Amino acid sequence: MKFLRQIFESFRFAWQALQSNITRTTLSLLGVTVGIFAIVAVFTIVDSLEKSIRDSMSAIGEKVLYVQKWPWGFGGEYQWWKYFQWPSPSNAEYKYLYDNLDNASAVAVMDFKGNITLKNGSNSIASLIQGVSYEYNQISDVPLETGRYFIPLETTNARNVAIIGADIAQALFPGQIAEGKVFKLNGNKFTVIGVQIKKGESLVDFGGNPDKKCIITYGAFAKLFQSGRPDPDIVVKAKESDEGMKEVEAEVIGLMRTKRGIKPKDENNFSINKPEAAAQAVSGLFSVLSLAGWVIGSFSILVGGFGIANIMFVSVKERTNLIGIQKSLGAKNYSILFQFLFEAVMLSLVGGLVGIFLVYLLSFMQLGTLVIILTPGNVILGLSVSCIIGVLSGIVPAMLASRMDPVIAIRAK
Repeated sequence: MKFLRQIFESFRFAWQALQSNITRTTLSLLGVTVGIFAIVAVFTIVDSLEKSIRDSMSAIGEKVLYVQKWPWGFGGEYQWWKYFQWPSPSNAEYKYLYDNLDNASAVAVMDFKGNITLKNGSNSIASLIQGVSYEYNQISDVPLETGRYFIPLETTNARNVAIIGADIAQALFPGQIAEGKVFKLNGNKFTVIGVQIKKGESLVDFGGNPDKKCIITYGAFAKLFQSGRPDPDIVVKAKESDEGMKEVEAEVIGLMRTKRGIKPKDENNFSINKPEAAAQAVSGLFSVLSLAGWVIGSFSILVGGFGIANIMFVSVKERTNLIGIQKSLGAKNYSILFQFLFEAVMLSLVGGLVGIFLVYLLSFMQLGTLVIILTPGNVILGLSVSCIIGVLSGIVPAMLASRMDPVIAIRAK
């Protein structure tokens, strides 16, 4: 109890010392405030960016791989002249993979065509058209507000039916229920069978914003847009197992090489692209940004730490008589040490709390379509760094104060 009471007294002395010098205290914590703000703000923005991008990437499917002509480039030399000569995936290759893959839970083919005008009377809107096969919804989520997904008969017979985004429904059929209505796409009539749930604006939309996307059957898409050189994507979803991705990737490569008649010594003339590779590239970029935040914030915190240490040395000198009196009345060295150490830590913590509060205010701002979220982890990080800076800045002055001779300290002027 005596130890706890002395700790409490040290805490009280530290608080009174801070209150008695408001101007000095305020100036001292500015450096820590700026440093903690820089670190926590960068980490918060990076986390928010990463969450937004990963949420968008989840729309293109998990545990999936894309068989495409062009590889996704993430650093290094991009040999476009070589990839240009590769043949594009074909519908026949999709059917071959669909019939022969054993380790896949779903196989789909799809293609895109951008900036196509959809019309309903005098109403029109530019849209991204996506043609998909039946199993597409097993690979990528298609959340519907009203209506239904395609049935096998519609995809097999290339029916002119469509699932439209919320913005398209509002533009073509304002104030009406879009399900069952008819619109025109390149002069062809399409019937709406479903409307997707409105997603809203996002920083990044892999695969296109679903609010402005019109999904039709792949057969209908092929008739409208693939009269030239089709370049569809074959999408394969692995089974839910630890080795599922490796097994299905090896199987896809083997079947594609067989289908294209590639000799054993020849390299592949197709690309296997995985969202996980994109996620790793994004993580690497964010690691660099986080490091930059540490570097920027460290300079401010270093200045703030020196400022706190300087103030603590001044505080020790001002209270030398009081230290002597306390020690002559029986105060232990650790009590004096804690008194000044608590003062330094409290000074640093106040600066850190102000910095975190500024980041919290930043979270109410709208940075384009980015939603900034201050996570508990970043709050704890800011407070932890503040405590460490307080301890490092105050430990030397506190030790000097605790080791003073009481007689000499009382006589000091």
